[in-house]
Amino acid sequence: MSVIKIMDEVLANKIAAGEVVERCASVVKELVENSIDAGSTEIKVELEEAGTKEIKVIDNGKGMEEDDAVLAFSRHATSKINDEEDLFRLTTLGFRGEALASIAAVSKVDLKTSTGEVGTHVIISGGRIQLVEKGDARKGTIISVSKLFYNTPARLKHMKSLYTELASITDYMNKLSLSRPDIRFILSNNGNVILQTDGSSNTLKAIKSIYGTDVTRKMLEIHGENSDYEIDGYISSPEVHRSSRNNMITLVNGRIVRNVDINRVINDSYHSYKPDNRYPITVIHITVDPSVIDVNIHPTKMDIKFSKMDTLLELISETIKKAISNKNLIPEVQIKEVKPKYQEISLELEREAGREKNSSDSGNLDLEPKELIVNTFSFDNQEETITYEIDTTGDIVHEKEEEYNPYDEKIMPEMYPVGLVHGTYIICQNEHGMYIIDQHAAKERCNYEKFKAEMGKPNIASTPLLFPITMEFSNTEFMVLKENMHILKDLKFDIEEFGVNSVIIKEHPTWIATGYEEESIRKIIEIVIATEKNFDIEKFNEKVATMMSCKKAIKANTNITMEEMEALVSDLRKCQNPYNCPHGRPTTIFYSTYDMEKLFKRSGFDTIK
Repeated sequence: MSVIKIMDEVLANKIAAGEVVERCASVVKELVENSIDAGSTEIKVELEEAGTKEIKVIDNGKGMEEDDAVLAFSRHATSKINDEEDLFRLTTLGFRGEALASIAAVSKVDLKTSTGEVGTHVIISGGRIQLVEKGDARKGTIISVSKLFYNTPARLKHMKSLYTELASITDYMNKLSLSRPDIRFILSNNGNVILQTDGSSNTLKAIKSIYGTDVTRKMLEIHGENSDYEIDGYISSPEVHRSSRNNMITLVNGRIVRNVDINRVINDSYHSYKPDNRYPITVIHITVDPSVIDVNIHPTKMDIKFSKMDTLLELISETIKKAISNKNLIPEVQIKEVKPKYQEISLELEREAGREKNSSDSGNLDLEPKELIVNTFSFDNQEETITYEIDTTGDIVHEKEEEYNPYDEKIMPEMYPVGLVHGTYIICQNEHGMYIIDQHAAKERCNYEKFKAEMGKPNIASTPLLFPITMEFSNTEFMVLKENMHILKDLKFDIEEFGVNSVIIKEHPTWIATGYEEESIRKIIEIVIATEKNFDIEKFNEKVATMMSCKKAIKANTNITMEEMEALVSDLRKCQNPYNCPHGRPTTIFYSTYDMEKLFKRSGFDTIK
């Protein structure tokens, strides 16, 4: 008697659901991607209890006729590919024909769809069709998924908390709205709107709906291309960063993807512009011929393979570095005035009184106090800030001069030291406002670029040690060091084996800080040992230069002369990146004249001098 049997279709779908439907966010992903493939321009996702009770997706796509509406829930049923060749020219998000069958196998599904003529209503429970009938003729599709995992107790038991499930869905919808800013997305939970975009095709507006105005103002536009790839999008200024890589969003032909190599290159491109344990916000669209990528390696279709990966990584790195290096990255301190609630009510009452007075005695001269209104427009590739002075009737009285924006400068502006605070912060000024420079961070940056340049020279000068230094290591460390001894010799270290698991250093490069010889040499050797498998001379030089720059920098609480301040500011302005120390901390911050006037309540009172 045969023991091998063909699985029941419902059982096979339940097994497949384990790969395709992991949680509520998986259901939202598959349903919304189907709506996008159907040509929808507006997609609503309505959740009840974070999707654990019900997930409803409403779109205005092309809809389906009755035969297709029923067949769509069969396994491997799809309208998106016809033959093997189509796998190499995919233009749709979905193509496997597994999602609807897998979802229906572990939930209760209610589908209403129409092409604009006769509608179809389908109800499925646990993978079995319960009802097929005529429905309304509204063009598009409404699909409701409820009681998810009701017939798979093990999966239901391992569902996360409502907050975690909602956060996962929101994160996916945020990324999707950035990939398709031309579609209007609305996400709500228990009737409360969480995300709403306008579908205007403006990526900056989509970024604003997710991250807010402050982050949006500090996004830098990028564009680059080579013979295989084209990239465009937005990256955050180095001062804007997060503790998680999750905000580094990569989109390939409109598809949200995860790729460790791309994330690494993006983060490395910010090297020395931000702290190493923080990550930028990026939205990078990669456009490529579908034949160059393979999306058919995982059921979620978020992990894909690239051919010519090296050229893509090089393009991303060059484009990001170019965008950052062409901007003045001095953080500006902005003063936001928050009025107490009672003051807002008082002002409103005064305005009302002013309106009544004007309406009753319009011939009299208006002596009411004037109000300052600031309008900021940030969505035309550059920011414009216009300040109007308006009276109580709403008429514009005066248009104030446009505020200085430090990001308009492409190089660090010229500034003049005027003093030192706490032996740590240099105070500078120019016609635009006040600059505060951290003298330790500034000197670190100058040293870092000096050391990197010296380490890259073929003929590095060296100096002998009066007393040679002996160092002992473990047997494993010594074997690695022995294998890579040539690296240190190329840097002009006179280093030799000296007994068991020991070395002696008789000479070192001149850029080693005086007084820190043994400590510096030990750290350099530790870097060589730590990078034994993936040694990269450029990264090695950067790590050594970073370490040495800190040793020779001016310490905090050290008073320096005005001449030394002027020399340090001049050296900082000559650096390739004068805005951050090698560890990513800012060297300089900026207070505009306008913001300082706001601090002292002088803003808006032009008559007070």
